[in-house]
Amino acid sequence: MMKKIEEIDKNFKSDDLGDKELVFHSVPDGCDAFELTGFGWYNEEKEFCRLPRKTSVEINEGPKILSWHTSGGMIRFRTNSRTIGISAELRSSEDMSHMPRTGISGFDLYVGERDNRTFVKQAMPAAGKAEVKGILQELHQKKMRECLINFPLYNGVKRLHIGFEVGSRLEKPSPFTVAKPLIFYGSSITQGGCASRPGNAYTHFIARWLDANMLNFGFSGLGKGEPEMAKLIASLEMSAFIMDYDNNAPDVEHLKRTHEPFFQIIRKSHPTLPVIVVSRTPVNTANSTENARRQVIASTYNNAIMAGDQNVYFIDGWSLFGSRDRDACTVDGGHPNDLGFYRMAEGIFPVVKEALIKGGQL
Repeated sequence: MMKKIEEIDKNFKSDDLGDKELVFHSVPDGCDAFELTGFGWYNEEKEFCRLPRKTSVEINEGPKILSWHTSGGMIRFRTNSRTIGISAELRSSEDMSHMPRTGISGFDLYVGERDNRTFVKQAMPAAGKAEVKGILQELHQKKMRECLINFPLYNGVKRLHIGFEVGSRLEKPSPFTVAKPLIFYGSSITQGGCASRPGNAYTHFIARWLDANMLNFGFSGLGKGEPEMAKLIASLEMSAFIMDYDNNAPDVEHLKRTHEPFFQIIRKSHPTLPVIVVSRTPVNTANSTENARRQVIASTYNNAIMAGDQNVYFIDGWSLFGSRDRDACTVDGGHPNDLGFYRMAEGIFPVVKEALIKGGQL
């Protein structure tokens, strides 16, 4: 139900966003039409956090801190409002030297149905600020459209309000084609570093192309394959699990100690779940250490196949950047830019789609 204009928080005056007179609703509880995803424990804890604050499973402090970064968070709705505004308070005003602020702290809007969504506009804070105020959509024609707003990749969100023209209609979005979330686990790359905006992370490409719900458990520098994290992930319902933490394993020996046991914890709880194991995407494939790491990931896959597992898939990260201009795929030799993320998504998407079709989820 639409709130009356006089009920709106006085912090959201029309002159905050130019001459637009908008009615703002808090996300997600300010409007029944809002569908919030990406935060598996929101209903219990009412926080934009990727991990539970209270859990029977002990999680290392590093991922707990980074879990306040909102990568994978999405708010969806349908509206005929020609203008959509956004006002948010972030948890930090910090930038990074190698990643655009639009990706670190920005929100981006996509409009369209199912797997046919188009980027419209993004909004980000000013330098040194922890507040976002902006217009995400300005259109001439007033008709119902389905909207998806992605949350920031490397910042947290304390509060979020979305604004609409007075008298606009708001309705629930169509259900996801893939209702149970895709779950991604891994490193800073999985979290989205260094995409120019949230929708250009490889996880977001894949979820958008499949029209799938998702949960992102990428933790910059701290996705190290701990059994505690495997147990937490294994406790969740999901459509597929993409295991991509090779980049955060300190060395080959660590990967040997953790990779297959992590897989086995997931498999024990989900005997038929599609599990996609991904080796990392080095620019220099001639490095002998890279080959050794790749063999560890392949070994987890091969051992599962030999044990009769028909729902495990291996993606060779060496192939994901392609052969031409692979050196153009990162910002620093490791973290993908938008080109790198797009190529990663193109390589991983067909495997995830095949697995979901095989499992009857598409």
